[in-house]
Amino acid sequence: MQRTALISGISGQDGSYLAELLTSKGYHVVGILRRSTHYHHPNIAHLYGKIQLEYGDVLDEANLTQIIRECQPDEIYHLAAQSVPADSWRQPLVTAEITALGTLRMLEAARLEAPHARFYQATSREIFGGVAQEVCDEETPTIANNPYGIAKVFAHQMMQTYRESYGMFACGGILFNHESPRRSLHFVTRKITMAAACIALGVSDPPLNELGEPLIQDRRLQLGNLDAVRDWGYAREYVDAMWRMLQCAEPRDFVIATNQCHTVRELCRIAFAAVDLDWQNHVVVDERFLRPTEINAARGDYSAAKAALGWQPETSFEDLIQMMVEADIQLLRKRK
Repeated sequence: MQRTALISGISGQDGSYLAELLTSKGYHVVGILRRSTHYHHPNIAHLYGKIQLEYGDVLDEANLTQIIRECQPDEIYHLAAQSVPADSWRQPLVTAEITALGTLRMLEAARLEAPHARFYQATSREIFGGVAQEVCDEETPTIANNPYGIAKVFAHQMMQTYRESYGMFACGGILFNHESPRRSLHFVTRKITMAAACIALGVSDPPLNELGEPLIQDRRLQLGNLDAVRDWGYAREYVDAMWRMLQCAEPRDFVIATNQCHTVRELCRIAFAAVDLDWQNHVVVDERFLRPTEINAARGDYSAAKAALGWQPETSFEDLIQMMVEADIQLLRKRK
């Protein structure tokens, strides 16, 4: 019998890769989209006709309840969120409503209409915030230090509460940073790879950054803290871990990461070198892009996922960044 999977946030990076994976496994995939003034969703355009799309919003519990009642999913992947940590200081109330309370609305709708469904909650390494230890695992305490991370802590603990209180099969994927050519330009990885591609091709009308300004000005990219450290992996591989979590005999939470750290400075070097440029000639620090607080250097220990799920990262950091630069070059050439 064909299984049905419901994905909130299906048009995003993770949602689109997950939809591809599930359709390849024979699932009937239902995706939730927010209704807006445009109907073009490039990440999932190639899936039109292969998946079912429903308009919905995590701010509207009645709407979510209706969707779940009608599609009766076997698996629910809750990925929708205000997912940009840097934006959470500018929009803390929106972040709380969408990322925190939106998860609660989805959990309650699932409990009422599809209590049999297996539920995946997209948690973030930002829940660990300012922990002093360098390597984080499933037992690391949550010390979130930005509005986004705090909202994710609420969502994660609420998911655990529904699991323990109502016996729901609910799992939290504590995913460290994961990137791809489908990443939004609001994220530093994509800003850097797109900027390198624009400068290499001599693009005169680059995309806009999160402040509404041209991404590059005078062949230069403005960034924040170049010494910020992250554990970056490949999003396509991380959604496979999501699926594996819901196939387990018992629900549990897993850290998904690479257990390797890299700085933004190193990211710049690799991205610009991919187009034979010296990043130091094209990157400047702009205080407007500095975070009020910074998370400590931390790697994610994925050993539990490797042992229980048979999952491990395959794509190196350098290969990932080069892949993203090449994809941005192709995208800009098509646009021209």
